Amino acid sequence: MAAAKRIRWDALSLKVVFGLLAAIALLFLVLPTAVVLLTSFTSSQSLRFPPPGLSLRWYVALIDADQMQRAAWNSLVVALWTTLLSGACGTAAALAITRSRSPLMRAADLLFMSPLLLPALSFGFAALIFINRLGLSPSIPLLVLGHVIVCVPFVLRTTLASLSQLDASLLEASESLGADRLTTFRRVTLPLIGPGIGAGAFLAFMASFDNVPVSLFLADERTEMLPIHLWQQIETNLDVRTAAASGAIVIATLILMLLAERFAGLTRQMH
Repeated sequence: MAAAKRIRWDALSLKVVFGLLAAIALLFLVLPTAVVLLTSFTSSQSLRFPPPGLSLRWYVALIDADQMQRAAWNSLVVALWTTLLSGACGTAAALAITRSRSPLMRAADLLFMSPLLLPALSFGFAALIFINRLGLSPSIPLLVLGHVIVCVPFVLRTTLASLSQLDASLLEASESLGADRLTTFRRVTLPLIGPGIGAGAFLAFMASFDNVPVSLFLADERTEMLPIHLWQQIETNLDVRTAAASGAIVIATLILMLLAERFAGLTRQMH
């Protein structure tokens, strides 16, 4: 009887804890996003919440925002290159770590994860000092390289999770039928871990697109990135178009998340 009461109390306390965590997430994550979305449809000339009326005028105004469009294009190009390189490096690293039991590979795993542990601002500043010591100046290729270092851990984690679920007997069967390692990887391994790579690539793309700390230090003076441009607009003149741009980013992110969940099983790959 006492044991049954204890089990019920444990179950109740677990529900209370998860309920509180869900409420905190709703308060600090979902509600601010809803506020930005609602503000982006304001009909007024200034950023006000709640908006006095709803309108699409600021979304239409984005068509003529040439400087903001150039910044968005720069962020998109950097994010695409970062995603491509992070996918290749993260997948290769995950395969090497999975197949080797060497302590060096364990150390390499920790090294790859270190960008997630370091403060991004510190990493960006350290990277700027490092390239200056090498006699180089901030540029697009170095900016992409900085983003890749920060974003590779996302691909590495999701690919390692997929590889841990890979049935080794399938690889042995492929090799026993005469397939070489490259063919086995191309015909068996890659299709099975593809959703994990895709989920990591999605996270890497989003982390690169809205990255501020690394872009702040490694972008040259002629290359303006969208997150930094939006911050400057908010800081100087409270441009309402920044709310519309933020709303467009939120909507695009939700669509990409739904596509990633549909085709790559994003939430499953992150477990």
